[in-house]
Amino acid sequence: MRTLVAGDLVLEPQLAAHAEAMFVVLSDPAIYAYENEPPWSVNELRQRFTELESRLSPSRKEQWLNWVVRLPDGRLAGYVQATVRSGGRATIAYEFASAFWGRGYARRSLEAMFAELAARYDVSELAAVLKRANHRSLGLLQRLGFTLATPQAHAQREVERDEHLMQRRLRVP
Repeated sequence: MRTLVAGDLVLEPQLAAHAEAMFVVLSDPAIYAYENEPPWSVNELRQRFTELESRLSPSRKEQWLNWVVRLPDGRLAGYVQATVRSGGRATIAYEFASAFWGRGYARRSLEAMFAELAARYDVSELAAVLKRANHRSLGLLQRLGFTLATPQAHAQREVERDEHLMQRRLRVP
């Protein structure tokens, strides 16, 4: 994985060394208004990040690509990630501390990741799953060119009733 630049943001390949700073970011309760929960401890997060440093799923059939997003002042704002599967498909996710919402950081970070996925990993299809009530994330994905998937695609991916499956095609260089 390479370090990516998105304007004044730097996307660094996520490492166990990022756990302490990311624990602060991921402890923001606003992030979990719709799902999941914060990490239990810095040590738990460090262990998870260590496992992710292999960049491969245990089956070795998926690439797990995770970047932390560093601001110009050196603080971490969140992360972007992609699970890359065969056939040029990837599922993306992201989380940013609420202090950084509405500033374009997520959009710029995701665009940089999408360019990297297309250029270096031959990804041509993106998917994202989100809670239907998460209008902020829905708006971001729509601004990034994602559209709602068909009911058939929802059924194939076993998306929950309270979730949206969003899809987008990428041009591979």
